[in-house]
Amino acid sequence: MSEHRPKQEVNEVNLSRLRLRVLPLEVLQNSSIESLNLDRNKLKHVTGISCLYNLKKLILSKNAMTDFPVEIRNLLHLEKLELNQNQIRDIPEGIFSSLPKLKHLRLNNNHLDSLPKDLSSCRDCLQYLNLSTNVFQAVPQVVLELKNLQEFYIQNNFLRQLPKEMFTKLSLKMFKVNGNSLREPPNEVCAGGIKQIISYFNQLQNGQAEEDKRVKTMFLGTSLAGKSTVCKSLKQGQVVRLSMEERTVGIEISEFHIQGFTFLFWDFAGQLEYYVTHHMFITSQALVILVINLHQYQFTNDSFKDLVGFWISNLFMRVPNSVVLPVGTHVDACSEEEVEEKKKDIMSKIQAMLEERKTNLTHLITNLEDNEESEFYEDQWTRVKEMENCTLTILDLVPVNGMDYLDIKKLEETILEHVKNEELFPNVIQVLPPIYKRVEAAIVDMMQNNEEMTEHGMVSFNLLHSKLSYQYHLDIELLRDILRYLHRIGLIVWYEKIKQLKDTVFLCPTILITLFKTLVRYGLMQQLESISVDILIGEHATIRDRANWALTFKSKAILCQKAMRALLKQQLTLDNMVDIFEEMVGSRFQKGKLFSLLEHFEICLEIRNVEGLNPRARTFVPGEPWETLPNLEKDTHYLFPNYLNQSQEVSARWGEDHKEDLHIRLYFSPEIPEGFFQRLMVKACSFFSTHWVAKAICLLVCSGKPLLIKANNQKGYSYIELRCRKPGERAGFQLTWDFIITIIFINQKLLEEWPGLHLCIKAPCRTVECPAEFVWPDLDDKMTVFKEDIKTCGICAHRFETELLFPKVPNKPSRTEVPAQYYITSYGNATFGTSTVHVERQNILDK
Repeated sequence: MSEHRPKQEVNEVNLSRLRLRVLPLEVLQNSSIESLNLDRNKLKHVTGISCLYNLKKLILSKNAMTDFPVEIRNLLHLEKLELNQNQIRDIPEGIFSSLPKLKHLRLNNNHLDSLPKDLSSCRDCLQYLNLSTNVFQAVPQVVLELKNLQEFYIQNNFLRQLPKEMFTKLSLKMFKVNGNSLREPPNEVCAGGIKQIISYFNQLQNGQAEEDKRVKTMFLGTSLAGKSTVCKSLKQGQVVRLSMEERTVGIEISEFHIQGFTFLFWDFAGQLEYYVTHHMFITSQALVILVINLHQYQFTNDSFKDLVGFWISNLFMRVPNSVVLPVGTHVDACSEEEVEEKKKDIMSKIQAMLEERKTNLTHLITNLEDNEESEFYEDQWTRVKEMENCTLTILDLVPVNGMDYLDIKKLEETILEHVKNEELFPNVIQVLPPIYKRVEAAIVDMMQNNEEMTEHGMVSFNLLHSKLSYQYHLDIELLRDILRYLHRIGLIVWYEKIKQLKDTVFLCPTILITLFKTLVRYGLMQQLESISVDILIGEHATIRDRANWALTFKSKAILCQKAMRALLKQQLTLDNMVDIFEEMVGSRFQKGKLFSLLEHFEICLEIRNVEGLNPRARTFVPGEPWETLPNLEKDTHYLFPNYLNQSQEVSARWGEDHKEDLHIRLYFSPEIPEGFFQRLMVKACSFFSTHWVAKAICLLVCSGKPLLIKANNQKGYSYIELRCRKPGERAGFQLTWDFIITIIFINQKLLEEWPGLHLCIKAPCRTVECPAEFVWPDLDDKMTVFKEDIKTCGICAHRFETELLFPKVPNKPSRTEVPAQYYITSYGNATFGTSTVHVERQNILDK
């Protein structure tokens, strides 16, 4: 008699990425299912899902739903529900009252502006709620009834105010609200997290709230455009004449008040050498005054690109929701007719840039949607859609004669008119506790009175606390919160997360600019060659040493610590600040504040081998520290990639490209931002000790395997190319793809700072001269890779093994095996700390 075994019930089903339009009948007939993943399909409805009454987990994210599926009300045991990234506008009453066990609810990336009142039925169980990227104008009142809510996300909506009851009634452990135009609390307070928000509301209760009208104003434009003249004339209320020697070096910061508004002026130097430091200070929610030399401007595309387009493009990528006021200067050197013609030409070309960007984004979206496997590109689609919603507002150009007081007043009136427009600046008015304003006023007073404790604008945190606590009885945590707020608005600088700087508060940020401009500046070679003999003697160096420093810098963009000390001492001597020299440079055994800042912002890279490659470096294991060789040099050296020029040495060490190379391209749209590649090199070379690097090319070595990184930044064709030699054995693909993916994730991490930048990864067809490219799928925690072992080019019809194009470890199944979907699971680690690739195999339930 045959043995009858009970049929094993399937309680977890994954139907993700199958382009489903209806639920498979075999699924609806299996009432034992407890977990159903329908992520990234094409579902508009889920008719019949009420049959699955044992469901505890339902994932319907990234589908095409416009109506909330009401059948969900019958899933009485549901604990986790995800409907994010659909097109839902409304949720009817009477659904959540039937879901008393619901713990986790994701509704982000829809079009919701309210929640049903019966969500309060989940008050005892609901712990996670995500409402980000919707159209809420206020936190729904029902949220305040969810007494056990621990995680709440409501970023990228239209909130102006947060209810203080949310932090007194709820026990939130995680809360995110960035991307809103908040007045109470200001975004700069919310960025400090729940504790700082609670502290803010506590302080509001202790005194009458004060309104603060503050506008961060950034002056950008090419060198000698007249930024500093306009900036200083506005501040002083009169025409200010500046000589060539007084032009801005780095960034200058100043503040002035008019008609109740506080303007914090940031005047950025125009030379590209300084642009590498701009990313540290350029922030969103600011007024950008783009200064254009109309006398220098010509009716050519190159002139527009250099004087206007470069800045507009980089603002698009860096702060895509900014408001830009173009200001045309040197109009006294032009006729009235010429000024009007140039204004019209500039504004029409800016408008063409806006239209081109809109067209390019539409084209990207269409390509992703029309792809026959579009479900593999949902993350890319989402990012482009978010970019599409970002609007760089360009105001009408204002011509200004910087030597005419009436023109300066006219510009001032125009600026005031714009900042009073709530549609342009919805959060220009912020509500602050009185203690915030008192501490700010005390700090400004310290600087204006030039107190000994704040000489050069630096003060220790403990000394500052001692001073202010005596005046205002501040506890230490409240002072930290206020300093964090002042740091975020740009009034002071406090890098509390940098070990060497956590005890130093820069009450006047200009001291930082003085430090940066010593080593990141136009004409650094001339500065190096002009170091005085007295400075050299003080640093135990000779004229011959100075010549060697200049030669090494010119050929390799490398400065030794002794050269950097000499440069800094000379600059601080000129600025009468030589007494802070040792504190800034440190010693051979302890990094000074300057070097800590330079490394923190990825401006330079500390290197142990001046020749580049360390041939004796041991095999690299990601996640483990390098055992560096003893430093044979007497002095530490620093590489500054932004000063590099030659690429021949790196190219020569790599050799010729081979058609067998594993070869991918990281396409940037609209372009690779200025300074991006240099920062990528610093990050990559910090991670991989063995390297050569040049202006737009770098060679890394890991476990004896070379990886070439090369930038190509042409209009409409901007990409970073990665090349590795094809492994000799099949087992070598694992380490090779691991190497490549590590660099990709370093790139992805850096990309987070450019919200207006899109990245698409492609593998070129391996047939010589064939223009086809294979597009990579989304890079997520489980990066889906194609299940086929062979890919066929749609143009040349040649067939290639998949592992030559995608990060797939070769693992050919036998003919009797069930076709499998491959997942790379070990690349989601933000610290890039694993060198192994784990492959999971999961059977696919056909629709």
